[in-house]
Amino acid sequence: MALPEELQNQVDYQTQIDNVRSANIAAQEAKRAKLEALRMAKEIVMENHKVSQAGETVAVTDITSMAADLAAFVNG
Repeated sequence: MALPEELQNQVDYQTQIDNVRSANIAAQEAKRAKLEALRMAKEIVMENHKVSQAGETVAVTDITSMAADLAAFVNG
């Protein structure tokens, strides 16, 4: 038995809202995971820098590449 058109429209609208909400939550979670990987990478690089030779510097690319490696490991 089919729903009346008005009720079907409401059901479809609610489904669209739920889909958008789910997509937004997934995007927010992905950003949170990326930020956590960056924080962890920064800590690892800074700890490694403490035991490195004097005069060696830490570049932003060191942290971002470590974060990419961590993200690839977690997602892989």
